[in-house]
Amino acid sequence: MQSNKIELLETYLSLYINHFTVLENIGKADSPYVVLDVRNAPAQVKKDQIKGAIAIPAKELANHLDELDKTKTYVVYDWNGGTTLGKEALLILLSAGFEAYELAGAIEGWKGMNLPIETL
Repeated sequence: MQSNKIELLETYLSLYINHFTVLENIGKADSPYVVLDVRNAPAQVKKDQIKGAIAIPAKELANHLDELDKTKTYVVYDWNGGTTLGKEALLILLSAGFEAYELAGAIEGWKGMNLPIETL
């Protein structure tokens, strides 16, 4: 039973990427990461996003897969870690053969650490 718990936790944690890995690569021309804001809300509701993120709402992501570069690793984020849009977007990307992660802590954690954001 203990090994099943460990395996489940390892799998769960493998779905996430931490803020600092993403932060180290933001703005680099050769960054392997593309950050996707998958929140399903208009800009006037969102007000800001992670600096350099591309906004593609989770509900529309499946229709935009042909616009994405399969050589990149996608980092999706939602409002917070408890919401499901990031997980839905991650499932769409992984199912389509993309390398992808959900940002640990989502934008709430990013902003809580005073990391770079931009106003919409």
